[in-house]
Amino acid sequence: MKPLILISNDDGYQAKGINCLVQMVRDMADVIVCAPDSARSGYSCAFTATEPLILTHRSEDDGVQIWSCNGTPVDCVKLALAELCPERRPNLILGGINHGDNCSVNTHYSGTMGVVIEGCMKYIPSVAFSLCDHESFADFTPLTDIVRRVVSRVLADGLPTGVCLNINFPKADSFRGVRLCRMAHGSWTNEIVKCHHPRGYDYYWMMGHYRNDEPEATDTDNWALQNGYVAITPTQIDVTNYEMLETMKSWNL
Repeated sequence: MKPLILISNDDGYQAKGINCLVQMVRDMADVIVCAPDSARSGYSCAFTATEPLILTHRSEDDGVQIWSCNGTPVDCVKLALAELCPERRPNLILGGINHGDNCSVNTHYSGTMGVVIEGCMKYIPSVAFSLCDHESFADFTPLTDIVRRVVSRVLADGLPTGVCLNINFPKADSFRGVRLCRMAHGSWTNEIVKCHHPRGYDYYWMMGHYRNDEPEATDTDNWALQNGYVAITPTQIDVTNYEMLETMKSWNL
């Protein structure tokens, strides 16, 4: 029996990125897609607790099922595991391919990463793919070889418990190589744009500009992407700061 791959994203089931990802891996496994019915960027690990969720069957063809959900990326994973494959646990969960990068602090905001973090918390090997191109017609073809190599390796060897992979690709026709990276220290600035409505009230847009706060560091995901490399960052669920934990033992609280 072929392995089973569950795929979701935060750009919606119709996005080019997720459909290209399906084509890249469909010969390697049976595939279930369960993705939001429209864009849910920035939803991180949010799930829906105050509204009913609806699953919609979109299509099925030669080992690939396509479903959508009116909820968040995490809702999609939870629903898929409970309703679409309750008797057959996925061997792998994939997030993406995202239109736009998810490196540095964007990791914490990303619905694409929400997909794989949820999978990781369910003890299923999980990998997120993102491309530094926000355009709806972005070219994902150059990613194919590395995506297939990573998927093959993780299907064969798995990942450690509590660890998922965050993989970001620069926008390029070819890549200088692959870098194993840490997450860059960065921050968002000028995040709020204030506007005044003709009817007399103020309203706000969330915008902002990303700033790399350590531009000289050469071991980060930001540096790799800016220099034409694919950035792979192992990401863990356990956010405990063990050094601080040891320090606090002397606090005598």
